[in-house]
Amino acid sequence: MKITQSIIHLDDMSFYAYHGVLLQERTVGAYYQVSLSIEPSHIETAVLHDRLEGTINYAEVYCLVAEEMAKPSELLEHVAGRILQRLFATQPLAQKATLVIAKQSPPMVGADMKSAAIELTAER
Repeated sequence: MKITQSIIHLDDMSFYAYHGVLLQERTVGAYYQVSLSIEPSHIETAVLHDRLEGTINYAEVYCLVAEEMAKPSELLEHVAGRILQRLFATQPLAQKATLVIAKQSPPMVGADMKSAAIELTAER
């Protein structure tokens, strides 16, 4: 058997964080949903031999996402960039990743929407 693709998904991680251009957003905070898809290399060790070192430890990844979400920023793009930089710095098997950060009920006059989101895809 030859593995042709592997993607690890961490879907709909929930955080209360303090991101936004407006001072009120960074003071009051808001709910965020974060989803991350990671394409690892050399996944065969995990698939064939049941070995954690052959894949990405998603508990570690969750912790780094949580740590970066806890640092206030004006822009979600900046938060997403920090998360992806740390992912590639700490997870040598990560080759490509797509990250979505969605701010629930963003404070916009007259807006009736579930969320506003940023999606970034990066490669090693």
